[in-house]
Amino acid sequence: MSELTLAEATENIYASLRADNADLDAHIAALKAALAREGKKQAVFDPAKLAQSNRAGRKLMQAYFRQRGVSVSFSE
Repeated sequence: MSELTLAEATENIYASLRADNADLDAHIAALKAALAREGKKQAVFDPAKLAQSNRAGRKLMQAYFRQRGVSVSFSE
């Protein structure tokens, strides 16, 4: 399997969230690896692309990703 770019890993996360969190943990691991390869410390997501874009949904996503070692922020 080839290594994913950060953009590809992020798109896979969006697809997983739309598909009722299917394979989410595997996509988070790929995102974490992509962040490390690109020297980034934080993944940035567009709230408009999230299923739950309200504050509670964003905080839940941040907590879930943080437990798996990925820091998440949201674009404006």
